[in-house]
Amino acid sequence: MYKFSSVASVAGVVLLSLFTPFGVLAEQATTDTIDTIEEVVVTAQKREQNLTDVGISIAVIGEQAIRDQRIFMVEDIHQFTPNASVKNVIPGLMPILTVRGVGLNDFNAANNPAIGVYVDEVSLSSLALLSSDLYDLERMEVLKGPQGTLYGRNSTAGALNVITAKPDPEGRSGRISAGAGDYDLIEVEGMFNAPLSDALALRVAGKVIDQGEGYWENDFLGRDVGERDVWMARAQLLWQPSDRTSVLLKVDEQKGRSETGTGNFAGALPSPLRTDCPNPECMNFVGYMDTDGDIYRGSFSADPTYDMNQTISSLRIDTEFDFGTLSAITGYVDFDREYSADVDASPVAILDFYNDDEVKQLSQEVRLSGEGGSTVWQVGVFYTDDEVTTTYFGDLPGLLNTTTFSLGEINSTNLSVFANVEWALSDALTLVTGVRYSDEEREGLVYTDDLVSLAPASFLSFAPLGSGPVRLAFVDDTVKDDSVDWKLGLNWSVAEDTLLYASVSQGTKSGGFFTGVVTSNAQLIPYDAEQLIAYEIGVKGQAADLGLSYEAAVFYYDYEDVQTFIGDNSGAVPVNRLGNVSGASIYGLDLLVQWRPPALSGLALYAGFGLLDTELDSFVSGADTIPKGNEQPDAPEFSTNLAASYEFTLADGAALQIAVDGRYQDETYHNALNEAFSESENYWVLNARVSLYLQENWEFMAWAKNIDDDEYMTQFSNNLALGNGSRVHGAPRTYGFTATRHFN
Repeated sequence: MYKFSSVASVAGVVLLSLFTPFGVLAEQATTDTIDTIEEVVVTAQKREQNLTDVGISIAVIGEQAIRDQRIFMVEDIHQFTPNASVKNVIPGLMPILTVRGVGLNDFNAANNPAIGVYVDEVSLSSLALLSSDLYDLERMEVLKGPQGTLYGRNSTAGALNVITAKPDPEGRSGRISAGAGDYDLIEVEGMFNAPLSDALALRVAGKVIDQGEGYWENDFLGRDVGERDVWMARAQLLWQPSDRTSVLLKVDEQKGRSETGTGNFAGALPSPLRTDCPNPECMNFVGYMDTDGDIYRGSFSADPTYDMNQTISSLRIDTEFDFGTLSAITGYVDFDREYSADVDASPVAILDFYNDDEVKQLSQEVRLSGEGGSTVWQVGVFYTDDEVTTTYFGDLPGLLNTTTFSLGEINSTNLSVFANVEWALSDALTLVTGVRYSDEEREGLVYTDDLVSLAPASFLSFAPLGSGPVRLAFVDDTVKDDSVDWKLGLNWSVAEDTLLYASVSQGTKSGGFFTGVVTSNAQLIPYDAEQLIAYEIGVKGQAADLGLSYEAAVFYYDYEDVQTFIGDNSGAVPVNRLGNVSGASIYGLDLLVQWRPPALSGLALYAGFGLLDTELDSFVSGADTIPKGNEQPDAPEFSTNLAASYEFTLADGAALQIAVDGRYQDETYHNALNEAFSESENYWVLNARVSLYLQENWEFMAWAKNIDDDEYMTQFSNNLALGNGSRVHGAPRTYGFTATRHFN
């Protein structure tokens, strides 16, 4: 195991100052520019703009800060995004992103995220695709609220743009990083950029993660679990045959041969130790309880192996004409993975599942954009064809004395046309109008079979051994959704560095099929599309003389047919499945402030705050009617990101930065039922680092994440009808060291 100086001593030094998570405050490696507010360029509206010119609430982070903060997965967006919450239903496998209280409380690969996720403008259609690693990025942008008039695949929560670093035809450059950390972690990352001719440039990048020890201790196997072995490689070729045409081809490959973690057991039945159930020291139906008091230790019967293969290819062609620019983006995704899930988190195979997910996705977007007179306009067509196959082999002898097989095959096509026009009413006033028509069709074949594999009989279907598979649930259906979404906004540049904006927009997320393990046809009833109308007023700007930049927004969401988990008792075994709640209302505030005090050279401060008030309408869950007033899942009333850094010159060409950042989240429920056991307590997660920069070529960084080793729950899986649940927790304290060499 690779060890460094104790985390306590590192944290003691690092806590002397704070760090900002935004690239705009930490993009440079020397003190030459640390006191200037740099212009932040984003492509949130499919063209390059200054952040302060865009009438959308956006959280953005740049290349240097991404590497410094170790933001390597989609689930890390809450480190730099106020009012964002992230959880994993299975540790490391299925991140669920919630922005401003709008998310998706599901765990199935066949579903789309509520926030549209795009890598170089190629949408990721499946939740399973969000667990991959990220590297060699230029920028990440989180756009809040419906974005359908600018993005082909609509969504209700917003859009996440992941922008990889592109080939640079201007010169040769390279970078290599090597690091090590606790839990036997070794990381190596590199990139090389080279012009091949006047018209060609190539950029290749790769990363290897080898973590030889996991966070979890499995007493059933007698060893730790959660090892990671991941290889990533990307090649991008840029061809510019003329001043008006560019062609970018990208192939991105990723393979993982790793292990999954497991939630912490929580029994449903009182024991001699505890009666306040569910609790680890309560029992399940076979008398098991977890008494070690360690949230990362348990006795898990399922095989933790996690194998993943992913290829994402894209081709982008941009051609400039006198009247505008024609852009065509073609994307192809080929993904498969195999993993297991010990849902009961016990040494007895009660709810053990062995899963296989496959995703094949072809997408095409063509858009034309330009400027004419007093307008800036975009029109486009988007098409995608997604095929998702997910299977579950259930090993259920502990209580039900059987095994099962479940299949979900979902084929989806989406054809959309969209347009967005900005009208300059005056030098200071701009009207924003947008519309999107979408036609989506999903064909679903979903079933669960009881294999009746053990003597004397299955206790699920009560069929005797030898009677053959018994079909418990089946659906073969098609869901069609047509929607018209829109946006109307007004941007007012009240001063050179200040923008006031107001907007109202509508977004839709299509309906679909629940593909979990169920025991009746009624539990496979398709869920309906959800629709959200967002009202927002905001301000953003800079006070350069004070070294200050800021953004604030207040919003109200009128939310209909909310897709969320509900209880369903219609089968032999009660399940939680994806369904609809008739409506919800959400009020909130986003606030970002960044400050470089001119009087304190080298100090950079950041504060981000999120306030939420959410209320669900009444709904039916199982045999109960839940009255109006429950909170949205994963929607804390208050959350904050606080950070700062202090950078100073040690000698000519040498600078030192000391930094810490932290995130606080208020109590929050993790399901729409708002059960007490599904509520997380409030928590802080603090991260820190010390960085040394030498001659603009070398970087050395000692880092620590969750330096307080805080234990915090991010999800509760409710299977209490079968005697147990499980709690998923955030990662424990980790620390390490990274050295980076830049080549020019």
